[in-house]
Amino acid sequence: MLLYIHIPFCDSKCFYCAFNSYTDKFHLKNEYMKSLNKQLEYELENYVKPNGLTFETVFIGGGTPSTIKSEMYNEIFNTFKPYLQHNAEITTEANPNSANLEWLKGMKSLGVNRVSFGVQSFNDEKLKKLGRSHKSKSAKEAIKNASNVGFENGINCDIIYGVAGDDLDLIKSDLSTAFSLPITHLSAYSLTIEEGTKFFDNPKMKIDDEELSYEVFEFIEENGFKQYEISNFSKSKDYESTHNYGYWEHKEYLGVGSGAVGYWNNNRRYPTKVIEDYVDNPFDIELEEIDENDIKVEKILLGFRCSNGVQLDLFTNEELKKVNILVDEDKLEIKQNRLYNKNFLLADELALYIID
Repeated sequence: MLLYIHIPFCDSKCFYCAFNSYTDKFHLKNEYMKSLNKQLEYELENYVKPNGLTFETVFIGGGTPSTIKSEMYNEIFNTFKPYLQHNAEITTEANPNSANLEWLKGMKSLGVNRVSFGVQSFNDEKLKKLGRSHKSKSAKEAIKNASNVGFENGINCDIIYGVAGDDLDLIKSDLSTAFSLPITHLSAYSLTIEEGTKFFDNPKMKIDDEELSYEVFEFIEENGFKQYEISNFSKSKDYESTHNYGYWEHKEYLGVGSGAVGYWNNNRRYPTKVIEDYVDNPFDIELEEIDENDIKVEKILLGFRCSNGVQLDLFTNEELKKVNILVDEDKLEIKQNRLYNKNFLLADELALYIID
């Protein structure tokens, strides 16, 4: 089982961000962390413990986890540590402007062994365009500090491309800077524009260029980072994100915090997104039942987007006929009763062709 912890506080709201996060609720930090721990205790007592489950991974995301002082995580770590598997992967997201050396040391001492930096670009002009609150210099320093502190499960750097004004040279410059730093993992995301963001009213901020993605992927792989999911690249198998694999394999996960998402007993679980309401009642959770067909579709879509592949027995006889067509066309490959996609960018198109 997986554990996701959501921290909804941010120093600033990025123009592309649709996650549940706030820049004006810092006065609620202490009460929020107490309520988060109450929800965690409740979930552990009512589901994890009775079923003899343990956590293979923990992921602290946001928002910006580094806006919360490391010592404020003590109670939460003490609560979930008895349920950790040996050598569990524990990741925290961080922003370069708030993840200083002291914070990184504090998180490492708690047991965090993997850190993911929301860098997005090393170009100050592009950072400003994206609404980021840090500069290139602080991003470089943060990554170097993390390396010096020593996160044995690796250091990830997020990069966004496909922003208005981007060209291949600028993107290569961003990536080359990332590769010059002690990172072990790279997440390269093509900009998406979602409702509720500042970019939503300005769709021209996104460049729609599939060929650009292929060129970006090729450059990343030329620099020694192997693609294992549509947006994720790792220096070696050891540094791939175990937590993300859990989502792609459709494993169950607890989601604690305002705006988190959990999934168990074929139900998605949504704690309230309103921080004040969450502080008052962290047990107010909306349920969404996921039927068997939805689960099947998700397994196929996710399996085609990454190196996991999909179990063949998931398909009906009629669907297998379409699978064989795609295998003959060299778009899919069968190995040991699993079906693998050779081009992650075509994942949705291939999956919908088969299950339509």
